[in-house]
Amino acid sequence: IKKSKDMKKILKTAPAVFAVGNDYQIIVPVTCETVMWVKVGDKCFYDESNGILRSAKRIHKMLVPAEILDKECGYTICCRRVIKRKAYFSLTHSVEEITFNFRKVQGEQVKAYHIADAHNMIKQPVKCAEKFREEIGGIDFLILNGDVPEDSDRIENFDTIYEIVSQITKGEIPVIFSRGNHDTRGIFAENIAEYTPCENGNSYFSFKLGNIWGLVLDCGEDKPDTNKEYGNMVACSFFREKQTRFLEKLAESSEHQLANAGVEHKIVIAHNPFTRRYPEPFNIEEDTFTYWAKILKEKIKPELMICGHIHKFSVDMPGCENDAFGQPCPVVVGSQVNKRKNYFAGSGFVFNKDNIEIIFNDEEKILERHILDI
Repeated sequence: IKKSKDMKKILKTAPAVFAVGNDYQIIVPVTCETVMWVKVGDKCFYDESNGILRSAKRIHKMLVPAEILDKECGYTICCRRVIKRKAYFSLTHSVEEITFNFRKVQGEQVKAYHIADAHNMIKQPVKCAEKFREEIGGIDFLILNGDVPEDSDRIENFDTIYEIVSQITKGEIPVIFSRGNHDTRGIFAENIAEYTPCENGNSYFSFKLGNIWGLVLDCGEDKPDTNKEYGNMVACSFFREKQTRFLEKLAESSEHQLANAGVEHKIVIAHNPFTRRYPEPFNIEEDTFTYWAKILKEKIKPELMICGHIHKFSVDMPGCENDAFGQPCPVVVGSQVNKRKNYFAGSGFVFNKDNIEIIFNDEEKILERHILDI
């Protein structure tokens, strides 16, 4: 086994450790053909398909039970570069590996940083996260909330996700990923489940990090499926119907109850603040979004919903002028973007026992602070 510097040439970026359900999905973009697995303690978890190691991939994904990685506080990426894959006697290099520390979310106070609508910007959101870390004293997990790439028309656009994650987390803290409407556009949009974290192929799921239970929702596109812009390439109405059934099933389960061990906060992450009313042609499926809000409010009862999409900050309380469909909780739009000026500002969240602090900032300074009592 080589613990060589060559691994840094094989890995395009540091791994991204995404929280999905009760697992972490460790995703690693690579520069060459390899087979890969991750070693956590004395257990190995492989990127495989029905027992066959994947090699003809630009990206590797390994699922690790969260309780195992949380206990071990570190993991080792292992790979073999492929010389020639054949039906018999395939040729590979020897095993190479690199180890990363990992810090689970724990403690009564938890700090998260939120990035949405980066649209292929990397430097600006990374500097915003660094400013938050400097001012507040750390980041326990990162949220990427849609439209981080410009679109999915070029496979290289997915690199934006992993460059941002790598520079902010260095593979050492968890990440939550939520798809945005621009992510649905382009020839590689159908590969979203391969290049980003999903649960059973779905881009909506629950997660638990420390004392925070969360739900990722995905509104899909923001105009009717018949809109000419999509060129007959989307079925988002059908997708939202499936998600409604997922929400109904979740609402009847006990997963989201505060009785779950250690859960003190419940949040929803969705790119589109779907409880707002939009002008045509963006005023889609208002009945669906009203029903989603009703389920959340009556059954799941989150404290906070975190969104992006509209490119400007807001803190919307239930019953405010932006609450068209019955907000289940305060809705924070946590990204401010001016693409023409290459300007980006993000948001941080500090979860305390009795309140949640919301912090809007750009690369240079804190712009706004808000306190939500809970």
